[in-house]
Amino acid sequence: MKIIRYLGESVLRRFTVLSSVWEILLSSFLNLIFRFHRGRKATLRVLLKQIYFTGFEAIPIVSWIAIVLGLIIVTQSLSILPRFGGEGLIGEIFVWVVIREVGPVFASVIVIARSGTAIASELGSMKISKEITSLEVMGIDPIHYLITPRVIGTGISVLLLTFYFEAVSILGGYLLAGFGKNISFSVYTQSILEAMGFLEIGVSLLKSLLFGLIIGAVCSYHGLMAEKSITQIPQQTTKAVIGSLRLVFVMDAVITFVFFM
Repeated sequence: MKIIRYLGESVLRRFTVLSSVWEILLSSFLNLIFRFHRGRKATLRVLLKQIYFTGFEAIPIVSWIAIVLGLIIVTQSLSILPRFGGEGLIGEIFVWVVIREVGPVFASVIVIARSGTAIASELGSMKISKEITSLEVMGIDPIHYLITPRVIGTGISVLLLTFYFEAVSILGGYLLAGFGKNISFSVYTQSILEAMGFLEIGVSLLKSLLFGLIIGAVCSYHGLMAEKSITQIPQQTTKAVIGSLRLVFVMDAVITFVFFM
């Protein structure tokens, strides 16, 4: 009976979190569409700061990881495929590995580690110090001013970082590992363009945008859950990271199954 009760409470708790995350996502979209003009300058300033911190400042680490990944893929491919005349399959490998899966997932993981933790801890600190309560007293909607810019900004940032990651991985991998070897750049690019269709581009776009919105919503939710003491901030930050990773990988599996199975 205890096990059944524990499982029931666990399922109910997860359902509550998911419903709250969905509510934050819906509220963010409604605020963006119907209420963005209210306090537009202040809200836009928070949005641009979020994009700068989440997207622009993550470029160095994204660049290094993308180059290393491209180097590994090209090196491994060129060590095997030319023996069997399969140079053209390098494009298929890059599309399967980088465009469909690794690009959106790696960009999301980097954003979770850098910005997701910052969102959760910042909102948790504001909640405990009563800053959010002060905004409500002044008649300012915290969801509109604090949450919406962070959710939308994170979604846009992950979208941009994903395509940057994929471009750097493809081009950087060839320049470091394939240049001067037994495959020309024209064959390399042609194989990638032939393997890359609208479906792959659309799915990569869908994944990256959805992952970014999920990260922003989950981290915002857990940041707002810090209520009693400052010691809850690292606890909620950890939950935000774990929850974001869990939802990102689950949604990645669901989208991949729907579109490619």
